Amino acid sequence: MNINAWIRRTHRWLSIVFTLTVIANFVAMALGEPPAFVVYAPLLPLFLLLFSGLYMFVLPYVAGAKRVHD
Repeated sequence: MNINAWIRRTHRWLSIVFTLTVIANFVAMALGEPPAFVVYAPLLPLFLLLFSGLYMFVLPYVAGAKRVHD
């Protein structure tokens, strides 16, 4: 499996983890004052999603630039 497929698969799984942490955050807030680790838990998957999403966003432009110069 090449790096692009690996990043795409990782991005999908990170989106699932992010969604679950946000749901857990809302449930914890409904039950009262949540602990800090629950409040900040979505941030790590969110930042990883940012980087993998930006990579996938830029990828077609880089591939297009390679074809123009070839």
